[in-house]
Amino acid sequence: MMVKVALIGNPNVGKTVIFNNLTRGREHVGNWPGTTVEKRVGRGKHKSVTMEIVDLPGLYELTASSIAELIARDYIVKENPDVVVNVVDASNIERNLYLTLLLLELEANVIVALNMWDVAESRGYGIDVKTLSELLGVPCIPTIAPKKVGIEELKDEIVRATQKRRVGGRPISYGDDVEMFIGKIETIILRDARLSKYPARWLAIKALEGDERALKTIEELAGPETLSEILSIVAESRSVLGGDPEVVLAERRYNVIRVILERAVRKREVKLILTDVLDEVFLNKYLGIPIFLAIMWTVFYFVFEVSEPFMKLLNEGFIMLGKLAGETKTPLASLWADGICSGLGFVLQFIFPIIFLYIALAILEQSGYLPRAAFLMDRIMYNVGLGGRSFIPMLLGFGCNVPAIMATRVIKDERDRLATILVIPLMSCAARLPVYVLIAGALFPEYAGTVVFSMYMLGIILAILVSLLARKLVPGLKGKPAPLLLELPPYRVPTLTAVLSFAWRRALVFLERAGTVLFAGALILWFLAYFPWGVEPGSGDSYAGLIGNTLQPIFSPLGFDSKLVTALVFGFWAKEVVIEALGILYGVEGEEEIRSVIAASVSPLTGLAYMAFVLIYVPCIATVAAVKKETLSWRWAAFLVAYQLTLAYAVALIIARLGSLL
Repeated sequence: MMVKVALIGNPNVGKTVIFNNLTRGREHVGNWPGTTVEKRVGRGKHKSVTMEIVDLPGLYELTASSIAELIARDYIVKENPDVVVNVVDASNIERNLYLTLLLLELEANVIVALNMWDVAESRGYGIDVKTLSELLGVPCIPTIAPKKVGIEELKDEIVRATQKRRVGGRPISYGDDVEMFIGKIETIILRDARLSKYPARWLAIKALEGDERALKTIEELAGPETLSEILSIVAESRSVLGGDPEVVLAERRYNVIRVILERAVRKREVKLILTDVLDEVFLNKYLGIPIFLAIMWTVFYFVFEVSEPFMKLLNEGFIMLGKLAGETKTPLASLWADGICSGLGFVLQFIFPIIFLYIALAILEQSGYLPRAAFLMDRIMYNVGLGGRSFIPMLLGFGCNVPAIMATRVIKDERDRLATILVIPLMSCAARLPVYVLIAGALFPEYAGTVVFSMYMLGIILAILVSLLARKLVPGLKGKPAPLLLELPPYRVPTLTAVLSFAWRRALVFLERAGTVLFAGALILWFLAYFPWGVEPGSGDSYAGLIGNTLQPIFSPLGFDSKLVTALVFGFWAKEVVIEALGILYGVEGEEEIRSVIAASVSPLTGLAYMAFVLIYVPCIATVAAVKKETLSWRWAAFLVAYQLTLAYAVALIIARLGSLL
């Protein structure tokens, strides 16, 4: 027997850990139909029942004002899953139950997982589970996801719920004045069979709230006459209720929640808990920012130092594989030794700093620190035209700019979202990290971690400056950002399984790129560097040398030679290709040899300018495509490419000229 289970909850409630517990790692990741938003689907089995578990995006409500909310709502309404598991933070139950009530309005077959039960108890909350279940009309299961407490009971309840399907829980009474208008609209909806696939009461409530998506659905299915009739009722409700029905209904929901909590929850006084003590330090207005900078510096120092021995080991392996081609240089032997082993093999070793970077980011996210980083940066970012909500997608950009751009879909204000999209490519993605590691290791061996950290900080500073100018000068972006409303989760000890699972999934993405994009890049670069056959590899007589020599005069003020310039050209395909190109163009074997060549031919000042240029200039082709898809405009994609090229040249020139003066 196969059942479909949807997992939904507010951000930072432990939903991912419950998903991993239910699926035991049996999952696959794709995109939601028609979007580039990541979709996680896993399978689990319990008592002969196979569960297909869909992890819906974290959200606070179902208004469909962001793509995440729209995905979750459409999935529940249109796909009609057998069970909806609503993961609730038991230590912040009042805010979390708002989403629960919205799910009950959708007439979903809901089970409430009261997660973080131990945190709730430590904060003095005593929840009467039986009473809470009776008041909501749905089963409630206490869980502590990292310790797998309550997971088996949750599985049992999923099986029971699929065998005896409920239609929602207890209906919410909004009061006679509101119910009168809901009833009028519901009557209109029920008389039209074309609207029968939607829950009538829910659609009536959404229409009364003025939900644009719901009103559009009514117009498309039932016609403009029906919509006009409903809109007249909505207009009447505004005068009778004395305000916006959406606000009135939200207030009534919170009134219902307060009544439920008065009967089902008791609160005792407790001493300061660990989260409060840590926040006194981490959120301190004087210490918070320096601590954040120290943590980020530690991350990049850790990434560089820990990955170094692993990189050397893999590098030696590829050198040995390259020697299998023998001493005789035929085109085929050269392709194997110089193209695949020295090019693709050279860039593959940088999977280790990428893995360790994602491990560090996963630890920061799961510990609860990342939302606090957004909170710390909110005031600074608000003053320069970016809200604190933009900071999380920007931090995700340290991993990869493409999913970071997708993550902006949680930003409701369109101007804020567009401004964030345009500065995310300034966040130094993991694909740029190999360039920093190579050049910093060659030119600044004793301070490599600090130099790498400085590139990431330069990206953040430039993003702030660009945003400040854009919000003042660029049409379509002018205006103040929306204020940040953010709940801070309790601090938690990250689970090893979740951290390694996150890092491994991202490593697989890199390996997939290595087998496709980077492999193709290695073949093209080898051909351009070694042909016409017989020329000195990468010299001015080769095709690659011709490209470099043609463009090099433009970059001569920056101190870049033709090989560095050629590598930049191919970096537009993917930033890792810059490393591939340097390995092939310099015709060397292994990391130590190429570091020696770079140390001998590139000055430290030129190295800094080159790293800054790689950080800022044209993003990879996948990022440009993502910008076009998210903004629905080639105009914004072209604007992004133009301003980043200009900014990259200007910053690199400043480094080169100012550095030479100093």
